[in-house]
Amino acid sequence: MEYGIIGLLVLALNIWALFNVWTSGSSIAAKLIWSIVIFALPVIGVVLWLVFGPRGGSAVTA
Repeated sequence: MEYGIIGLLVLALNIWALFNVWTSGSSIAAKLIWSIVIFALPVIGVVLWLVFGPRGGSAVTA
């Protein structure tokens, strides 16, 4: 039973990440690459996207 809950959690995270990828202002090529990474590596892909993906408007310029 616990694998089912974990699977649903991974699916929800993947859907959330894909939605954020496709609604971002990145280029189509970047969106396609991130989508492939998230589909091919569900857990690792989401973590990679969270670390290296596009940032929001919170960049600080010095």
